[in-house]
Amino acid sequence: MRVAVLSPIAWRTPPTEYGPWEQVASNVTEGLVDLGLDVTLFATGNSITKAKLLSITEQGYDEDKTLDAKVVECLHISNVMERASEFDIIHNHFDFLPLSYSSLIKTPIITTIHGFSSKKILPVYQKYNNTTSYVAISEADKAVGLDYLATVYNGLNVNEFTFVAQPDDYLLFFGRIHRDKGTLDAIKIAEQSKKKLYIVGLVQDHDYFEYEIKPRLSDQIEYLGLAGPERRNELLGGALALLHPIAFDEPFGLSVAEAMLCGTPVIAYNRGSMPELILNQKTGFLVSNVEQAVDVVNDLHQIKRLDCRTWAIDKFSKERMVQDYYTCYQNILNR
Repeated sequence: MRVAVLSPIAWRTPPTEYGPWEQVASNVTEGLVDLGLDVTLFATGNSITKAKLLSITEQGYDEDKTLDAKVVECLHISNVMERASEFDIIHNHFDFLPLSYSSLIKTPIITTIHGFSSKKILPVYQKYNNTTSYVAISEADKAVGLDYLATVYNGLNVNEFTFVAQPDDYLLFFGRIHRDKGTLDAIKIAEQSKKKLYIVGLVQDHDYFEYEIKPRLSDQIEYLGLAGPERRNELLGGALALLHPIAFDEPFGLSVAEAMLCGTPVIAYNRGSMPELILNQKTGFLVSNVEQAVDVVNDLHQIKRLDCRTWAIDKFSKERMVQDYYTCYQNILNR
């Protein structure tokens, strides 16, 4: 089977620090190669892969600010579509834009929908609903009116995350610094529970960071910036818990699965996909507000950290994800 994997092109695949879609596209690609498939990855030229690599730019447009994002996206998508006849299937991780080519080529396209940035993009998905195949990354993220071939949870390379039986005495926030991610609520939880908090992530909302987060930084509340794979593993494994007080219905949340792979429980607001990712009171706690989160910080000792890792390996391993996608490919090609 000849598979083309279309990754986003904002960052390298896999990303050096931030880039969840690129990370998943990388994990899919490497897993398919391990299965023995003939795989070509369409990504930035500095990407790292065991597959064949085709690119139209050395770096992503968020890595090289001299690039025009729209121009790079246009050239990137057309690069795979103009080679469509070379593949049995195209696996799209690049949102809705590639769908506009789907009726112009014979090669089937399967699209992993990594969430909806806005309801305004739904008409594109609706237009190609009957001619392409969609995969959801959680049941919670399924849009009404769209047909889905399957739900496939994002999978991680388990070996990149070290199990830590005895953590340090700190809480961790790991994600975009944005209102949606609840950074301020994480600070309030740490302050009220009198715990150290490390904040790690890309500052996406600069006003939010400058006016609401930065003034509250202290010896107790520290912002560490971005973290690469090794530092991420260290911080996640050493934490008493990952705080994930989201203010939106998050479609997945890679850091949640990553934390549990290290044995670290997650305290999350009960929204979006969180009930699918977290086994309440066994791998973490699902709560509704700051006060409830503070209460369960005192109950973290009840969580067996090995249960967190066992659950995450079973649900969110790269191998399981890749096998599920391979089944999807076979279903499409056997139609």
